[in-house]
Amino acid sequence: MARIAVIDDYQRVSQEMADWSRVSSQAEVVVFDDHLSETSDLVERLKGFNIVCAMRERTPFPRPLIEQLPDLKLLITTGPRNASIDVAAANEHGIVVCHTASLPTGTPELTWTLILALARKIPEETANMREGRWQTSIGNDLSGKTLGILGLGRLGSRVARVANAFDMSVIAWSQNLTDERAAECGATRVSKDDLFAQSDFVTVHLVLSDRTRGLIGADELDRMKSSAFLVNTSRGPIVQEPALIHAIENNVIAGVGLDVYDTEPLPSEHPYRRLPNVVLTPHIGYVTEESYRTFYGGIVEDLEAWLAGDPIRILNP
Repeated sequence: MARIAVIDDYQRVSQEMADWSRVSSQAEVVVFDDHLSETSDLVERLKGFNIVCAMRERTPFPRPLIEQLPDLKLLITTGPRNASIDVAAANEHGIVVCHTASLPTGTPELTWTLILALARKIPEETANMREGRWQTSIGNDLSGKTLGILGLGRLGSRVARVANAFDMSVIAWSQNLTDERAAECGATRVSKDDLFAQSDFVTVHLVLSDRTRGLIGADELDRMKSSAFLVNTSRGPIVQEPALIHAIENNVIAGVGLDVYDTEPLPSEHPYRRLPNVVLTPHIGYVTEESYRTFYGGIVEDLEAWLAGDPIRILNP
């Protein structure tokens, strides 16, 4: 009987979000709700498992880890891609890598949660209300402000539509963005420098790649208005962390909303946790019931197909 490891089930809901009985007669399913970062710990935990079901990039699978999992035959990732899996190494070791569908709604909605929280100082006012105070800050309207979007793909385009509803001016940039694509999304294409200089809010919706890693650094942050805010719900390494910490500490920009980080889970002593004017969420852009049902339901479909000898949604055919 095959052995299946479901890892990083932080909320302990994987078994509720899909019908696992469809595979339980052919495989033993073991669920882990904690997170392991060290390769040696992961090797010890996952040895003997033929199948691993991973939630997004919570646990990377680089070559050194893959090479120490001789029993692994199938690796399933939720979502359509996973840059933290060394697909070439999986190929070399005869491991099939499959994926699932995903929903485009959760992350854009969280993006607007962070933008609004920054604009209206929601965390500050909530904390003050709990301590008995009343009206300690002044917020900002979104109407009439400029939103700069880095990346007008499946997620960025949804963010743009909401900005139009708020009567914001929308500008956008990415390496391959055209005037026509920007116009379709109700935005105007500008240069990267102009986007940072003109925006009241900058939000990141690019895929992490060699081209985008470290894309936002000290130069870009220095170009921003001192009254502007940066929001990142894409991937942490797109923004150079030391430069962002410096910008917050020195009031280069007015505030930051972050859902993603270089190291996840975010270390308990990380500077982000103590800096003012920072709204933090623990990479929950996709953490909704609807997304989880899509993810775990897709995992079960992938498992059924592989166990039947006809795998589907293969990332490394």
